Amino acid sequence: MKITIIGAGSVGGNLARAWAKRGHVVTIGARNPASDKLAPLLAETGAKAAVITDAVRGAELVVLATPWGATLEVVGGLDLAGKIVVDATNPLLPNLGGLAVGSDSSGAEQIQRAAPRARLVKCFNTTGANNYLAPRYPTGTAAMFYCGDDVEAKLVVRKLGEDLGFKMVDAGPLARARLLEPLALLWITLAYPQGLGRDFAFGLLRR
Repeated sequence: MKITIIGAGSVGGNLARAWAKRGHVVTIGARNPASDKLAPLLAETGAKAAVITDAVRGAELVVLATPWGATLEVVGGLDLAGKIVVDATNPLLPNLGGLAVGSDSSGAEQIQRAAPRARLVKCFNTTGANNYLAPRYPTGTAAMFYCGDDVEAKLVVRKLGEDLGFKMVDAGPLARARLLEPLALLWITLAYPQGLGRDFAFGLLRR
């Protein structure tokens, strides 16, 4: 699949590494695709870099892995009509002070309003970036929750998550992002203020 990832931080970078390793064609969308900061990632993965509008134009699927403060501005400048778009962002306040959006809305729903014709799926936001490369633990496989209103788009995203080794869990319609974004904040809180570190993940146990 031709995947464009907008953002090359820890989330975007590790998703690029993981999908490139599994044979997907990855392009990094960046304001400055010639930046020296991108060179190691491109060399490691074989991915290409392009300005964001060009990278999106040729993509079958677009992943938003941008800081929340830049996300709506980026989305507003793109033609995402008909594209499967994965929202891997979280609307975090500075210094882990909570969420900028919550309870009666979500970051994902704001993105959908900004790009009403995008086929939006919330996913890859509820765990640390290290788990994209290694989702299996001695005690089980990490769960990856996703939600959205487009059934076919969700199936595509589910398969991409399974490619990475996650146990994929459908959380329902896009409004369930109101639950998934706080779950991400819980992971971050446990990892950093509570001192658990990054080597853990949420799972789903069934009888």
